[in-house]
Parts: sequence; structure tokens; C-alpha cells
Amino acid sequence: MNVKDPGIKMVFNKEGKAHKPIRIFIPEKNIIVGVYQGSLSKYDILIKYRQGLKNGKWSNIRTPKHIHWAVDLLIKMHADKGKIKKFLGFLLDIWKKTTPIKSKSDRKKILDIKNLLYKHGNKIKQYQSISQYGEYRIEFLILLAKLLMIQEKTNMADAYMFRRLLEALKRGEDIFKIVSIATHRGR
Repeated sequence: MNVKDPGIKMVFNKEGKAHKPIRIFIPEKNIIVGVYQGSLSKYDILIKYRQGLKNGKWSNIRTPKHIHWAVDLLIKMHADKGKIKKFLGFLLDIWKKTTPIKSKSDRKKILDIKNLLYKHGNKIKQYQSISQYGEYRIEFLILLAKLLMIQEKTNMADAYMFRRLLEALKRGEDIFKIVSIATHRGR
């Protein structure tokens, strides 16, 4: 779901300045994802999210880290290795097709929920069963992966870190290698 005001505060303050999202997505009922203007370039994006907690409250606004995403996939992989390897292959295909934001019209088109999530309805159904493991549902993982890919490629056209993380997970690299890549220390 793509919404303007879900009634949940998605504005954060940094260095005395309020940052409002340029786009908000609700990929599932207990997750709100905000996309903000980043500071690295004219079209840089910053991704933040809030998660509905079991006590009925919402988490603080968080910046997703590659390591959080990788740990969730490792948990899911423990439950269904074959399906996760196929899912990682799907994400690597998306990586190849992902393009950076280079204009306002690119930003509008690329940050459309239909481009980010809904066009993958069949894949969401195919991999829905892995949502029962780990922290995150498949819709959130796909949306977050695509946003992180866009962010990385917009900031550096020849970026490769996220692709390397996907490849390491798919190959079943040891935990130390995966953590090293996911925390930007891997070479």
C-alpha cells in the first residue's frame, strides 16, 4: 500500500532539522517505510521504517541495515534452504534490472509501489511461506531490498556491495564472511 499519511509519525529530526518523507509505503499492516531525500546527492534516498510492536506501540524510526536483512534471511534459510536460495536468485535478477535515480521523473517512476512491489505478486505468493520464519514478511523484504538496491546504485552507479551480500548468502558462505559484507567491511 502506498499512502500519504498513515497517522503514524514518520518525521525525524537530525541536526535541528525536521525530515519529512517524500514517499511512504505500508507493505504490511505493522510496517511503515518512509523514503526521504538523502544528503549524498541530488537524487539520493534515505530509507527509514517503523514496526508495530507486540505491545500495540510503534518502534522508533529505524534505518534498515544490511545486517538486519541478512540475519533475517539466515534464519529463514535454516528453515527452508532451497526456497531461500531461489528467493536470493530472484533478488539477484532484480539487482541486474535495478537502475539509479537520475531525474525527478525517474524518482517518481522508480518509487511507485507498482514498480517496487506489486509487479512481483506471483513471487510474493511463491515465497509467502517463508514469512513465518524470522522477523520480517516477504513483502517487506522485497520492498526493502529494492529500495536498498536503488539507494546504492543512485549513490554509486557501479555499486556492488548489496549484490555481493546476496551472492554470499546464496552460496552459503560462513557467518563471518556474511557479517563482514553486510557491515561494509568485506572486500
